[in-house]
Amino acid sequence: MAAHTLETSAVFTKTLSKDLLAIAEKVKNGERITPEEGLLLFEKGELSFVASLADFISRRLHDGKVYFNRNFHIEPTNVCVFTCNFCSYSRLYKHRDDGWELSMEQMLDMVKKYDGQPVTEVHIVGGVHPKMNLEFFCELLSKIKAHRPDLHLKGFTAVELDYMFRKAKLTTEEGMTKMRDAGLQSLPGGGAEIFHPDVRAEICPDKVDGDGWLDIHRTAHKLGMHSNATMLYGHIETYAHRIDHMTRLRDLQDETGGFNCFIPLKFRNKDNDMSYVKEVSIVEDMRLYAIARIFMDNFRNLKAYWPMLGREAAQLSLSYGVNDLDGTIDDTTKIYSMAGSEEQNPSLSTEQLCDIILSVGRRPVERDTLYNEIKEYKAE
Repeated sequence: MAAHTLETSAVFTKTLSKDLLAIAEKVKNGERITPEEGLLLFEKGELSFVASLADFISRRLHDGKVYFNRNFHIEPTNVCVFTCNFCSYSRLYKHRDDGWELSMEQMLDMVKKYDGQPVTEVHIVGGVHPKMNLEFFCELLSKIKAHRPDLHLKGFTAVELDYMFRKAKLTTEEGMTKMRDAGLQSLPGGGAEIFHPDVRAEICPDKVDGDGWLDIHRTAHKLGMHSNATMLYGHIETYAHRIDHMTRLRDLQDETGGFNCFIPLKFRNKDNDMSYVKEVSIVEDMRLYAIARIFMDNFRNLKAYWPMLGREAAQLSLSYGVNDLDGTIDDTTKIYSMAGSEEQNPSLSTEQLCDIILSVGRRPVERDTLYNEIKEYKAE
């Protein structure tokens, strides 16, 4: 592995405060920064400073490797019993004129479309539909696994799972065990939003709270399953709320080690009840990624979800600590295109993803869901 150094002298030592220099020294030595220091980075850390620290960490961990996988999405429905103010995707169950509800046969047909193709993961997530219950999805999982045993089944946010378990009158452990036995192998990170109850009361008051989200992921980890973690940023939250959120995730990762990656998700303001909130700038996006890389020291992987961020901004994020660009997606996800993302038809071929990575001097590596390396691609 190449040696990577962090330059904290020269321009930095002349312009930085003592506290920021102390953070740089901690990063250089591989030490954890405190929540107070994380907040200081948001409040005082210039983009160039946090970028240098984040890139140093990323290169030390991954030596320029950037991961992606070959995946596709199934979104069973956008009909939902919840009314999250930031959501442009869901349609209330009682007002579902422009909603969709896929049958089990339709979803199985989507899986069969990839027969013979080298996809490794199906990602299943959607609205919370009262008729698509635990038994329905366990049957779907079992049928997918029976049809294609090699396909990794990643599915259902903690919001979906909490509703299913409560409706089935099962404990979290009972419900997660049932899903695992049906074929579910890992959880996506959606539904986390911002954990702090003050923010949650304003943006998503009627769904599982932060402690409930964490408990579902803790339970999955204890059952031998892995999961991802997200944070919805750039709306009404403060820097302190972001640090609180990341601290809770960091603490759970210390406890279980079950998270595969951390995925910051940018708030998009099109066609939702928070359209009055201005979206943050790309500068703020990059600062967020960089500080997440610095603060989330026990999360080996930091992902930029390109359908949400846009492929150009996602490429830029590779210089700000990001080492994962998700996957090929194949034009099957609508969650962010409906909210105004630049990517209205989110699909990239393996070659296109590799070009994005290679053109900024990084090393594209195809992975599976659990970050086992499948193949590194070289420039032709």
